[in-house]
Amino acid sequence: MKRINPDLNDLRVFVTLAEAGGFRAAGEIIGLSSPALSRQIAQLEGRLNTRLFDRDTRNVELTPSGRELLGLARRVLNEAEKARGEFETFLAARRGSISMACLPSVTAGLMPPILSRFVKDRPDIDVRFLDAVWDGGASAVLDGRADLGLTTNTADSSGRLTFRNLIDDPIYAVAAPGGPLDEPRSFLWEEILAMPFVTMAPGTTVRDHIEASVTQIGAVFRPRFEVSHLASVGALVRQGLGVTALPRLTLPVIGGSSLIVRPLKAPAMVRHIGLLHLTGRSLSPAAQALTDVIVDYCRSYTQDDLLNALDPA
Repeated sequence: MKRINPDLNDLRVFVTLAEAGGFRAAGEIIGLSSPALSRQIAQLEGRLNTRLFDRDTRNVELTPSGRELLGLARRVLNEAEKARGEFETFLAARRGSISMACLPSVTAGLMPPILSRFVKDRPDIDVRFLDAVWDGGASAVLDGRADLGLTTNTADSSGRLTFRNLIDDPIYAVAAPGGPLDEPRSFLWEEILAMPFVTMAPGTTVRDHIEASVTQIGAVFRPRFEVSHLASVGALVRQGLGVTALPRLTLPVIGGSSLIVRPLKAPAMVRHIGLLHLTGRSLSPAAQALTDVIVDYCRSYTQDDLLNALDPA
């Protein structure tokens, strides 16, 4: 059986003529002359191999085939209009979903005010966060589980990932009140490494930065306690079991407002936080809109904000 494929324009012309009841009235609505409209309807009838209208010199009347097609055509046009509206909403970044690979400290320490700005104008966009403790979220972005990452700079020799630095996140010495950091000054790495030390497990971005500092000063790193989660670091440090070194953005995760936080120097280490995405791959409108909000927020998020947000003692 031969397949028949009237397009949306055919159906619109057909429905307009059926509702207007005459070629002249329909032609004025569509913007076609009566002869041109008549030819278009004749061509449609030819493709469908059925007569849709009975005609006289003034009026048109639907045939049984025409009445059957009218209901179907209205349904198709309504669905097409709904689809067009949904796509326009998608393009305007008013609806959709976004997956982000984030370090937990970045999710807790940076994203809440960003999300507040974002959802104010886009309440129908859902955001899903993937914790990226071990590889900074690179694998999630590479395999498509995440649209983008907000994480530390990730080495990528393949060129498949692009990193855009947004914030430099300084690393501080942290201890419980009444402990070895009570003196209000900057501390050397040699000083805190000589104290009982609590640290994250190897392979985490926090541990990588600590080991980089240890390498720079040529010291030996022998932590007393090694854990896999930031919350565990905070619990041990609050108990007075040791000191630690953590980036600023991790401090809300461990309840840093109740701890002593001091600058570290020689070297003064920072973690570079930024956006990670597939090189040359277009983001969805929703993901691009969130990216714009993140960039705008981070542009105004200065070093003073980093220092003052916690108000270290």
